[in-house]
Amino acid sequence: MHICVMGTGYVGLVSGACFAEFGMQVTCCDIIPEKIENLKEGILPIHEPGLQELVDKGLREGRLNFTTDEAKAIEQALTIFIAVGTPAGENGATDMRYVDDVADTIGRYMRDYKVIATKSTVPVGTAKRIRARIEAAQPEPVDFSVISNPEFLREGAAIEDFMRPNRVVIGGEDQHALAIMKELYSPLYLIETPFVITDTTTAEMIKYAANTFLAMKISFINEIANLCDVVDADVHDVARAIGLDQRIGRKFLHPGPGYGGSCFPKDVQSLTHFAQEAGVNLQLATAAHEVNQQQRGRMVEKITGMLGGSVAGKTIGVLGLSFKPNTDDIREAPALEIIAVLQQQGAHIKAYDPVAIPAAQQVLRDVEYCKDSYSTCSGSDALVLATEWNQFRALDLKRVQALLNQPVMIDLRNVYEPETMERLGFRYTAVGRRPRQRDSAD
Repeated sequence: MHICVMGTGYVGLVSGACFAEFGMQVTCCDIIPEKIENLKEGILPIHEPGLQELVDKGLREGRLNFTTDEAKAIEQALTIFIAVGTPAGENGATDMRYVDDVADTIGRYMRDYKVIATKSTVPVGTAKRIRARIEAAQPEPVDFSVISNPEFLREGAAIEDFMRPNRVVIGGEDQHALAIMKELYSPLYLIETPFVITDTTTAEMIKYAANTFLAMKISFINEIANLCDVVDADVHDVARAIGLDQRIGRKFLHPGPGYGGSCFPKDVQSLTHFAQEAGVNLQLATAAHEVNQQQRGRMVEKITGMLGGSVAGKTIGVLGLSFKPNTDDIREAPALEIIAVLQQQGAHIKAYDPVAIPAAQQVLRDVEYCKDSYSTCSGSDALVLATEWNQFRALDLKRVQALLNQPVMIDLRNVYEPETMERLGFRYTAVGRRPRQRDSAD
């Protein structure tokens, strides 16, 4: 089966490479010539563990191709995946211009039956919108089906998520198209992956409901962590205890500076926006977004508090710039917003990230980018751990202490144990955690 993937961003590139690994013939199409030429040479626009190997293998074995020739890519394919960006527009609405452009292009070039599957995260009702645009763009009527097939890929673990997903959601009303989609995902039947077969509207809603629920869990545990700071409780113990309740689950109960990335912030706002257009006020989703925005400010307060109430004239080392580990994605990254505020307050910033520095340099000015963790510490008045990359979990703390102007660490990801840091002589603060007070009998 020949597949065409429209868009070579995060979702499109990962999906195309993984379908090629399934044995499909895949053509990934994009309108940016330079990007396509790089991909033909195996030069990727994103950092994702395992993706380079899959792309190289697909290219080498001839199952994965890249092109700007939209007409040919559409003509060859039975199934066309729409995987273009859907950035946030005004007032939280989803910007649909790229989806609309692709739908128009498909309608213009298709000459026989196609299954059009949407992987981009799009508002409820988009399947109908795509159908209308394709029909309007067709030179003459040609039969086709529209399917909703949302992705649930975590950046930094996307290959594993595609190859061994928790579930596959396929929304459509046409049985022939559903059969084709099941055939595409047939390798997953072998490992007994649950399939949710539903209508397009419900499939579109599932993606938003899933991401918003996870965002709410993050905002909830951050609020609990903020309370733990005040009442001197340990949020790690709280999170572990409630996470052991199978009705709650332990994942996404890690307090910190708030969620970021290309999905949660955009999807929560998009859901609340199109819900309002439908006359429904989603109060929990709205609150999750508000709490997340406020959390960045709380982290700045922690930093300034550890430096005597002012960062003016101080040098602050920041470890981690990407919104999470194992990715170079800095979209809505808490670290960048925190750095910007600290700069406004007069701080000089030194920063290091294993892969995200090139991206950060495009948006963060007047930052001293460093070659490693320890050069970031050198001469800094405080160290802020902003992203929990594995290499930051085992720092030589005595060396860190010697390099800092004063032994101050603000751990926004709760990587280190407060008791350990206190014993080593650090002035240390985390999110919802303080050194335990032991009785002498202990």
